[in-house]
Amino acid sequence: MEFEFKLTYKLPADQADADWLMTRPAEQGCTDALVGLGVAGQIGLEFVREASTAEEAILSALEDVKRALPHAKLIEAAPDFVGLTDVAELVGLSRQNMRKLWLNNEDAFPPPVHAGASSVWHLAQVLQFLNERQYSFAQQVLEVARVTMKLNIARQTSMVGDGELETIQRHRVF
Repeated sequence: MEFEFKLTYKLPADQADADWLMTRPAEQGCTDALVGLGVAGQIGLEFVREASTAEEAILSALEDVKRALPHAKLIEAAPDFVGLTDVAELVGLSRQNMRKLWLNNEDAFPPPVHAGASSVWHLAQVLQFLNERQYSFAQQVLEVARVTMKLNIARQTSMVGDGELETIQRHRVF
């Protein structure tokens, strides 16, 4: 099965040679990735990887990137953070219909990760909500979104020190 996802990394200051960055990932097994260097100090790799599961595809890509760029730090795995317009496009709804679904199902609709003028959700949670209501979309997208959400949460959790995490858990913040 083919799985599509994107991994974005922060590069060390000494890794700025664009030619080397464009070829290095392919030399280490990322021949199925489109490399992007649009943001200074970052590299984005858009994968279309063949694997049995999304988890297998993403974990193998992480290993390949680690070999190619051992000092790069993962910033984000995608698709994960989305607005309602992104979800609407993915499942073939209008933005307005997606917004109505959210507003008419506030108790059941997953809470946003960030609320405000531009609210953001975890794609996996919104797709699960839609899946339970028989909306149709490629199930591989849900599978990838679940793995990228877990990866992003694990990355963010690892940024919190053990003492801070214990304090947060003691106060039952989550």
